[in-house]
Amino acid sequence: MTYYSKVSYPLLIIVFIVFFGPLIPSYIYDDFKSNMVLITVALIILYGFILHMFFNTIYTIDNERLHITCGFFRYNSINIMEIKKISKSYNMISSPAASFDRIEITYGKFEEIIISPKHKLKFSEDLQKINPNIINNLRI
Repeated sequence: MTYYSKVSYPLLIIVFIVFFGPLIPSYIYDDFKSNMVLITVALIILYGFILHMFFNTIYTIDNERLHITCGFFRYNSINIMEIKKISKSYNMISSPAASFDRIEITYGKFEEIIISPKHKLKFSEDLQKINPNIINNLRI
């Protein structure tokens, strides 16, 4: 089963403003100098990379493993039988979650990961089908 990450467009807008906002005064007052064009092209490429990560964050349930892919990056797979708890998260820590609407998965001894599947309840129910001992705090 494959779940895509929910994408928060306000988060993409914030990243866009942070990247390109500081360039606006330079373009208004300094015209188009060659170094500004190079900086702009570099930022466009970097922003494209970020867009790729946002729209290609995937959570795959395969047998008893949860695989997380964020763009070109793959996280270590998680043994679903080791998952202890799923709960809502408001933590803004960097994670494979392209949305502000996040859940935290606690697993292993002291491990946790924050993700943002589009269909959180269905995702958590599918995990519970494999491991019924998971405490699901999303339904509260």
